[in-house]
Amino acid sequence: MAIRPIVRFPNPLLTRKAETITRFDAALEALAADLLDTMRGAPGVGITAPHIGILERVTVIELDRERGARTFVNPEVIWCSDEKATHTEGSVSMPGILEEVERPRAVRVRYQTLGGETIDEEADGFMATCLQHEIDQLDGIFWTQRLSRLKRDRAIKKFEKLTREQARG
Repeated sequence: MAIRPIVRFPNPLLTRKAETITRFDAALEALAADLLDTMRGAPGVGITAPHIGILERVTVIELDRERGARTFVNPEVIWCSDEKATHTEGSVSMPGILEEVERPRAVRVRYQTLGGETIDEEADGFMATCLQHEIDQLDGIFWTQRLSRLKRDRAIKKFEKLTREQARG
C-alpha cells in the first residue's frame, strides 16, 4: 500500500487516547496495510495508527517476517501476570533511542480482527511486551512514561541531540 509519514516525539498526538473503531471495512484494511508498510520502512516491530497521526485503536505487530504481521483492532489488556520481565523498547516516533522497560511477563488481551471478530488471547515474553507497549500508545501513554524520571530525561536529551545532528546533515 503506502509508507506514511511518522509522527515524531514530542508531538501531542502521541499523548492522546485513540478512538474505538466501529467500522470494519476496506478503509480499515487499507489503514492496516499502510501501517505494516510504514512499520517495515521505519523499521520497527510494532506500530499504531496514532504513530501516523490517526487517532484510531489499531496496531500492527510483526516479530518475525516469516510468521507474518498481526493486526489488533481495539485491543485491551484484560489480565496481566504478577511476574515481571524486562525488555529493550523504543518507538518509531523516537528513532535511535532504546531503554530497558519492566512490564508484566504475560498478558491476556481482547481485540478484534479486521473482520470484527472478538478474540481473547494470551501472550508472554516479547509479544506480551509489544502488546502492552502498543496498547499503551493507543491509550495515549508514550513508552518513555514507563521509565524512571532520570532515564526518561536522559532519553529525551539524547533524542533531541540526535534530531539536531540530523537536521545539520
